Amino acid sequence: MLSPSLEDYLEEIYNLSKINRLIRVRDIGNRLNVSSPSVVKALIKLNKEGYVKYKKYHEILLTKKGERLGALLVRRNKILQEFLEVINSNCNKEKEAESMEHYLSSPTIKSIENLVEFMREEREVTEKFKRYCDSVGEFHWSEEIDKNAEIKE
Repeated sequence: MLSPSLEDYLEEIYNLSKINRLIRVRDIGNRLNVSSPSVVKALIKLNKEGYVKYKKYHEILLTKKGERLGALLVRRNKILQEFLEVINSNCNKEKEAESMEHYLSSPTIKSIENLVEFMREEREVTEKFKRYCDSVGEFHWSEEIDKNAEIKE
């Protein structure tokens, strides 16, 4: 199994492979907001595990194994972003999905995907849920946790 960090690298390499013919260390670093040496370390590990083909000063290529896992990682992230939309979360969905994706089990992801699909099919239920969310107001007790984290002693 890959660490969450290596999953992030592989996911971005996969995304880049869909839009660029040539993937460079700099491109990955820019997408993940990390240094080139960090990217190189990750590429060496991903190469060793058989997810990419990487040699210094050569192009970066996904292996079939890397392409398959990369596609699955992108799919997982997309499902989580759709879930956040379905539950009417007022957050940065990309960042929130990124935070969640590495810590949820496959059965949980499956259940989330089932809920997303159900809500897509059952438009009346979705609209009823959104009306409910609008009726309960803006402030929620969990925001106190965020506020406490901001307080400096």
